[in-house]
Amino acid sequence: MTKKNIGPFAIIGLGKMGSNLARQALERGLSVFGLTRGKVPPDLAQEGLKPVPQIRDLRSALTPPRVIFLYVPAGPTVDDLLAQLESVLDPGDVVLDGGNSYWRDSMRRWKQAKERNINFLDLGTSGGILGARHGACFMVGGEPEPVAMVEPILRKLAVAEGYVHAGPPGAGHFVKLVHNGIEFGMLEAIAEGVDMLERYPERLPIADVLRSWRHGSVIRSWLVDLMEDAYRRQRGLADVPPYVEDTGEVNWLVGDALTLEVAIPVIAQSVMRLFASRDDIENWSRAIAMMRQGFGGHPFGASAAIARERHEGRVGDTAPPKRS
Repeated sequence: MTKKNIGPFAIIGLGKMGSNLARQALERGLSVFGLTRGKVPPDLAQEGLKPVPQIRDLRSALTPPRVIFLYVPAGPTVDDLLAQLESVLDPGDVVLDGGNSYWRDSMRRWKQAKERNINFLDLGTSGGILGARHGACFMVGGEPEPVAMVEPILRKLAVAEGYVHAGPPGAGHFVKLVHNGIEFGMLEAIAEGVDMLERYPERLPIADVLRSWRHGSVIRSWLVDLMEDAYRRQRGLADVPPYVEDTGEVNWLVGDALTLEVAIPVIAQSVMRLFASRDDIENWSRAIAMMRQGFGGHPFGASAAIARERHEGRVGDTAPPKRS
């Protein structure tokens, strides 16, 4: 019989997502251990998070079956942490990768973990930093038994109806990748609309138009909410750098679509337009930058750290299988 776990668990990586998820968990009465590069945010320690100095200390801090969430950048960092955890974990323990890892990397990591009877789950996490703080959307991929073990934790930290066991290993990150592609298409459409509003022959009350769209319109959405909030806060588009930074996940989806021979023209074009923002000064790219900062805390302008993450995010065998 599967033992469902809602006891103490650990989060490795207390950045924007990991720290807010920890805050929510502590607020909901869960016991959380945390390990991060640098110092643990002071407020987390005050709220009850138990800092763990070294990865090896997780062995004694947690009781089996141990549950450990990873909220670190996709790529080699995930593999490095899994290698370090090998000497810490026992058979039956569970590791969940909550970052934006490539789904085929997650399948490989699952196979490697399974050889040691460690349960590896790929956990697509959406809702941005506010979702992590107040109720996330989780898409988990993995075998039914370990998923059932951690489901109580995930349901407690998810917004109502915001949890799904998306399928077998790799499915959680694949579903999240498709989600990110849809997000790019929506961002582009809203941004192009804002650009058209800006170019009307007479000055329009654009912030008020956006507010009206938030109430009862067919296109009402969180992204439109963020667009209006940012437009008012920034007093328009002029002071927002047009360069739109990203970590590159949707590029992987476009590559998968080419291999699987699936047409995703809107998503593909949204990626091309994002690239174009790095050369041209356009209102649409400023609008996307404003919304992305709203839901994910993404910076305005270029970021060396994010550019590095974009190039390192996918590792290993990256060729998706062809559709028969």
